[in-house]
Amino acid sequence: METTRRELLKGMTGMALGAVATSALAGLVGCAPKEAMAAQGTATPTAAPAFPWPYQKVDPIAAAERAYAAYSQGGCMFGAFEGILGELRDKVGGPYLTFPSAMMKYGAAGVVGWGTLCGALNGAAALLYLVLDAKAATALINEVFAWYGSEELPNYKPKAPKFDTIKTSVANSPLCHVSVTTWSVKSGFKTGSPERAERCAWLTASVAKYAVELLNQQADSAFKAAHEVPQDVKACLSCHGKGGEVENVHATSATSCTVCHTDIKPNHPSK
Repeated sequence: METTRRELLKGMTGMALGAVATSALAGLVGCAPKEAMAAQGTATPTAAPAFPWPYQKVDPIAAAERAYAAYSQGGCMFGAFEGILGELRDKVGGPYLTFPSAMMKYGAAGVVGWGTLCGALNGAAALLYLVLDAKAATALINEVFAWYGSEELPNYKPKAPKFDTIKTSVANSPLCHVSVTTWSVKSGFKTGSPERAERCAWLTASVAKYAVELLNQQADSAFKAAHEVPQDVKACLSCHGKGGEVENVHATSATSCTVCHTDIKPNHPSK
C-alpha cells in the first residue's frame, strides 16, 4: 500500500521528537553532579562555615536587653541564646545571619516544661560552644553554672521592666525546678504569677550579660574562673564520683548536693 504524505510527515515528526528526548536524557546523565542537581531543581549543598564561629566582643548590656526582650518571644533558652547571637548577627554577620535561633525555644521552662536544666543556662552554654573551642567553652560553661548556683539572682534590672523590683534568691542548682521553687518560696509569689515570669526574664538577661562578660574576657586572654566547686561537694564526689569508693554519681561539678539529697545525715559518711 502506498504511504500517504500525511502518514509520512507524522512518522518523521515522531522520530524527531524521540531523538530530541534521547539527546536530552543522554545530556542529563552525562552532566556533572552539580549540573544534574540544578537541572532537577535541587539546591546545591554549600560548605558549612568553619567551627567554632568567629567571635567579636559585644556589649554585655546590649545582649542583656536583647535577651530580656526575646524572653517574651520564646522563653529563657531562646532569650539567652538570641540575646548574644543577635548582637553577633548585627556586628559580625556571616554565618550568624542564617542561624535559626527559634530552634532554641524548646528549652523553655527546663525543656518544654520539664523543669530540668534552666533554659537560660542551656542557651548560654549552646552559644559558648558555638564560638569557642571545646576546652575554652567547657571552662566558661563551668563558670556560668557555678556563678548561677551561688549568686543572688537576678542581678540585672532591664531598662524598661514590667515590675520595678524583683526579689532575688540563690538557686543552689542549675535545675529550673529547683531555681524557680526556691525563688517562689522566698518571694511568696506563685510559679504561675506574672512576677515569676518577670523574674525569669530578668534572670535570662542576667545570664546573657554574664556569659558575654566572660566571652569578652576570653577574647582578651584574661578569663579566670571566679567560682569553684564547693568543698562539701568535692567531699561528696571524692566518694561518690569517678574513682571513689562508692562511685554512683556521674558528675564532676555541682553547687550543692544537699539541695536535693535532703536525707543526708549530719554525721555522714560515718559507718
